[in-house]
Amino acid sequence: MLQQLVWSNELDIERIVDKYGNMLFRMCLVILCNENDAEDVVQDTFITYLTKSTPFNDSEHEKAWLITIATNRCKNMRRYNIIRKHMDINDLQLYCKDDENYGLIEHLMRLPNKHKIVLLLYYVEGYKVDEIAKILAITTSAVKKRLQRGRELIRERYRKENEI
Repeated sequence: MLQQLVWSNELDIERIVDKYGNMLFRMCLVILCNENDAEDVVQDTFITYLTKSTPFNDSEHEKAWLITIATNRCKNMRRYNIIRKHMDINDLQLYCKDDENYGLIEHLMRLPNKHKIVLLLYYVEGYKVDEIAKILAITTSAVKKRLQRGRELIRERYRKENEI
């Protein structure tokens, strides 16, 4: 019986790592700006999944739960650790889905965390405003405001970079 439980857990963790690992890593990398810290948070998120998760309604509920855990772990790491702020932006391209997302993520890296997380979930991961509000435990109006302000910041920085 115990062996069957262990086998079930191994299959479950393999499934979620395959399904959500890259997405969680990209999100954590954008938040933390450090590859090693992002890997640690993702690993810790999967350990939490194994030890504390409850049955999920569907795969979107499971994904939202994992994002919430990973986001909170990132916040804790930033709060309690000294994080190396520098990361070579060119290295980030290795973790992006495609070149189109690379440009967005490059600009996201430079934003304050509260805008960075909302824009990442909305534009890169494809979440809706109400879903982001639930994941981050904030109001939908706060999500909309952060999206608006984040877009403004990216626009301002893009204009400054492209001035002659």
